[in-house]
Amino acid sequence: MKSGNSIDWQKLRADFPILHQQVHGKPLVYFDNAATSQKPRSVIDALVHYYEHDNANVHRGIHELSNRSTNAFEAARTRTAKFINAKSPDEIIFTRGTTESINLVAATWGAKHLKSGDVILLTEVEHHSNLVPWQLLAQRTGAKIAYIPVTGDEGTLDWSRLDSLFTSQVKLISMVHISNSMGSVNPVAEVCARAKKLGIVTLVDGAQSAGHLTVDVQAIGCDFFAFSGHKICGPTGIGALYGRTEVLETMPPYQGGGEMILTVGYDKTEFKHAPHRFEAGTPDISGPIGLHAAMDYLDAIGRENIWRHDQELANYAYEKLSALKNIRLFGPKQNRAGLVSFLLKDVHAHDVVTLADQAGVALRGGHHCTQPLMHKLGVESTARASFYFYNMRDEVDRFVEVIQQIQKFFGQ
Repeated sequence: MKSGNSIDWQKLRADFPILHQQVHGKPLVYFDNAATSQKPRSVIDALVHYYEHDNANVHRGIHELSNRSTNAFEAARTRTAKFINAKSPDEIIFTRGTTESINLVAATWGAKHLKSGDVILLTEVEHHSNLVPWQLLAQRTGAKIAYIPVTGDEGTLDWSRLDSLFTSQVKLISMVHISNSMGSVNPVAEVCARAKKLGIVTLVDGAQSAGHLTVDVQAIGCDFFAFSGHKICGPTGIGALYGRTEVLETMPPYQGGGEMILTVGYDKTEFKHAPHRFEAGTPDISGPIGLHAAMDYLDAIGRENIWRHDQELANYAYEKLSALKNIRLFGPKQNRAGLVSFLLKDVHAHDVVTLADQAGVALRGGHHCTQPLMHKLGVESTARASFYFYNMRDEVDRFVEVIQQIQKFFGQ
């Protein structure tokens, strides 16, 4: 896969069966990676092997298949801890993804620790999954929500406001690591350090970062970190929540049922310690196994190499699109993650995406689950091209050609 510091990115494409097809008679250009990534053969094979050889319920059985499943399931937890440099596998809770992870924190830590008058601090670039759970919690507890404001089309947050927003009422700051709409990268380690000095609990939404750059939760210094498997070449329906041990031990269970208990009586139940306290019932077993294979695959490439490749493609695409007339670009010009959001003058984003699809180019159009941000920017939606390591520069060229053809279609 690697030869010294060089990587044959084109060769890696052979690991992804889905990429080698035509859509509407055109070679597929898949630029919707911020929504979900494609899966390499090694992940697909890991899932097939599990179901063909080891399928059984975990933890409760003592027969051989159950032992194999349990060992693979817990090995995935250990691998996930290594992937984000958690201190212990016990700090890793398997969830359905980033959304459930944030909901878990809101429903457990939030319900226990927040009260009327407390403040939850968010940013104006948050995905709905890091916005709606806190709104629901605020409605239940009487807590309030404050926002770090965004400035201009670059999607840059006004971090100079942080000191004034860090009032004594703030109990939690929850923030995205990389914006799925803007491609901006937030200084999460610096913010977490400042919050820690004030006793403010921190959550980082790593849905767009975990598979693209090296993540070290200890260096970031966050109390919680959430990410999704399907965005890092893993299966859908699996993700992880990192929680610092000292914080997890203060939290009540998320759901009740089997597996998360020590003893159950008719009048009382004793619960396990984290992480099993938060994993009621039969879990998604194949998901962590596929996730394990995905993390092995990414780290064999090197996420620092993936990050450089992502940025090169995004910068190249931004430069090529900037040369076009009648186009509005969003997100930072510098330090951009691997995506570009844009609008063509007087053309709805859905029309752009529909016509691009007819040319074999898969984009995403809409509000990208950031409706409040779209309204702040004065638009209803944008078109978005998002890249990953299996995308190539010639695909960017093809994408820009298609955008030019769309402009001609609309007489621009």
